[in-house]
Amino acid sequence: MRASLRLYYVGIEVRDLRRSLRFYGGLGFRVDRRGTMEHGGEWVHLVRPHHQGMLELNHYPKGSRFHRAYRPGSELDHLGLVTEDPEGWAKKAVALGGKRVVRIDEKDAAGRVAGILVYVTDPDGIWLEFIGPPPK
Repeated sequence: MRASLRLYYVGIEVRDLRRSLRFYGGLGFRVDRRGTMEHGGEWVHLVRPHHQGMLELNHYPKGSRFHRAYRPGSELDHLGLVTEDPEGWAKKAVALGGKRVVRIDEKDAAGRVAGILVYVTDPDGIWLEFIGPPPK
């Protein structure tokens, strides 16, 4: 496969978003972007000055299709991977034993597709998010 793939961020599930923001803020992380999800969840991208990595906090309220009962160790939510070919990498992951979960077309304010997100689980159920540009 020719399209490159790089780790973009790690997403973790948090039970109390406000508490987590205080905690990671105290460790020097600052809010870079934040938003809401169609199912009512919230996400926050945190960065540290002069570092390339990003941490994404995800909060899924009760009633959300992604909410689940907390189990120790279940906070790792997903790995964000950037590529020019999210569908190609998702197919490769499925061929290696993963399971396709969902594709989401991110839209801009005008309703145009601004990016593609394809989610696949690995054989142990860890989610991989392949992030790519809009279709050409």
